[in-house]
Amino acid sequence: MSDTPNIDEALFPGIDGDRLFAPPQSTHPPRILILYGSLRARSFSRLAAEEAARILTRLGAEVRLFNPSGLPQVDDGVDATHPKVRELRDLTAWCEGMVWSSPERHGAMTGLMKTQIDWIPLSEGAVRPTQGKTLAVMQVSGGSQSFNAVNQMRVLGRWMRMLTIPNQSSIPKAFQEFDEAGRMRPSPLYDRIVDVMEELMKFTLLTRDRADYLVDRYSERKESAEALMKRVNLSAAT
Repeated sequence: MSDTPNIDEALFPGIDGDRLFAPPQSTHPPRILILYGSLRARSFSRLAAEEAARILTRLGAEVRLFNPSGLPQVDDGVDATHPKVRELRDLTAWCEGMVWSSPERHGAMTGLMKTQIDWIPLSEGAVRPTQGKTLAVMQVSGGSQSFNAVNQMRVLGRWMRMLTIPNQSSIPKAFQEFDEAGRMRPSPLYDRIVDVMEELMKFTLLTRDRADYLVDRYSERKESAEALMKRVNLSAAT
């Protein structure tokens, strides 16, 4: 059952227990970036994101919220040098985990939410900005409870090679859940946000120091080795 002639043995050393179970431990607070998907003055996705930020801060995280106002459309005559795009990408490189909070509009996440995600590249130079980072997803709805937006964001999180935590938050009839000061009223829906942020912190602390190893792939090691061999052979020939 262990006969695997198609595997390059030099690139398949097995599981490194030290890297997996006993990596050097970071001592700085977990760095969490929060994105929200609406620019309304009373944006419930932003208010929910702010509640999440308070909980994460209470748990010991360093939290930053990205304000998407002024972020241009992708491919609309601008590139990564645009100040808002650069800000978003710098925050993505800085963070170790993320929270995405979107309204559900027409049965889907908002275009603004998708635009923010679309501006985050799968790779930038030799760096994959989101790979191995944790992700929690949240949505707010104007009507009955739905999970369309969080399900879509889970697909995107997987596509961005993120470690999306099992729990999630969906707030129906969000206009009833926040007071005039913009604070969320006590309820099981608020408790669910607490649950999600606790889980995000645990997963971030558990994975951030071993994320590079968790997403280290045999196929990519093989591809890198083959590219290196081609360069070596080319240099030798010239």
